[in-house]
Amino acid sequence: MENINVVVLGAGMVGGFIARELARLSHLQVTVCDHSAAALAQCQAAAALLEAPLSTNQADLADMDLLRKCIEDAQIVVGAVPGWLGYQMLQTVIEAGKHCVDISFFPEDALSLDEQARQRGVCAVVDCGVMPGLGGMLGVRLAGHLAQAQSLSIQVGGLPVERRWPLQYKAPFSPVDVIEEYVRPARVKSQGEVITVPALSGVEQIELPGIGSLESFYTDGLRTLLSTMDLPDMEERTLRYPGTAQQMRFLRDLGLFDDAAISVRRADGEGFAQVVPAAFTARLLERHWRLNPGEREFTFMRVEVGGLDSEGREALERCDLLDFGTAPSEQQPLAASSMSRTTGYPAIIATQLMAAGRIIKPGVHAPETLAREDELWQLFHDGMRGYGVSMEFSRM
Repeated sequence: MENINVVVLGAGMVGGFIARELARLSHLQVTVCDHSAAALAQCQAAAALLEAPLSTNQADLADMDLLRKCIEDAQIVVGAVPGWLGYQMLQTVIEAGKHCVDISFFPEDALSLDEQARQRGVCAVVDCGVMPGLGGMLGVRLAGHLAQAQSLSIQVGGLPVERRWPLQYKAPFSPVDVIEEYVRPARVKSQGEVITVPALSGVEQIELPGIGSLESFYTDGLRTLLSTMDLPDMEERTLRYPGTAQQMRFLRDLGLFDDAAISVRRADGEGFAQVVPAAFTARLLERHWRLNPGEREFTFMRVEVGGLDSEGREALERCDLLDFGTAPSEQQPLAASSMSRTTGYPAIIATQLMAAGRIIKPGVHAPETLAREDELWQLFHDGMRGYGVSMEFSRM
């Protein structure tokens, strides 16, 4: 197979994982770009342990002129930038005529770029992580098991195994994007109507065997599913340890998650500086949310589709995904967090399929639309299982 040039934009925990895993594939030539020299060095050192050739490019990806230079030789671009930069990045990649797989959690509607992508002959797969992404794919497949699907519920969260006060959480990706989940109003579908509810609302308890008590609350994770799945009732929820929603609402209502800058007296007492509360809070929380070396964590996702079976009886199709981060081993000399694995592997599989010419149709594609094709879904399903990600299917 001819070598394919792949450029990964973002060398964070998930972007760096994607870059190093793609670099292990002999038919791909991979370059990872980021503004942080430290992140790039860490990423390259990890790839070296895997004996995977990986190039790096230090650049401010918020500068679209620099971003264009970063991708000028790419045949496929993988987007793994923070949500605030995601839409502009994707638009620039499409304008440059580059095929793309993206995991960025941005607030804008990615499907609004579909016409532009088709005009440029670009194939872009967006929201290609665990959720959004794999959860929507599972929703489509489970709905296909029923004669009449009526509801979709997706609950997902990544958490440390050991619950520690006061925050009970560790962020396996950008703290800014975690805060965005707690701020952005959530869109759900009820009785055929799309309604908006506050993030962190609708708290419910859930008991999981082997894990214990968790709480779920509304977050804005349905995204493209609101357009691509025609079901009367749909919701997406984030899972956390009990008490998190109240705790985060307190910080949010104090204004610590606000994006509008405020004036704060400088440390030297000479005048005032402009500070964005959300950025300040993210910086503080980052220290507490960072996973410690060897700290165990897991990702759990439950996807449920309710409706009627072929005999008109009520039925519930369910898939539970549970993944624990991996420790170093002889076969895999590097540890990998569960969120890196479950978010990164769908994007890695999509990139491989794009490189192989299996996903090439111009336009902006949500993962769930790809899952409607049996052969493509089987490749994703088998790929996730091949990477050791457990998915258990059942009918209730």
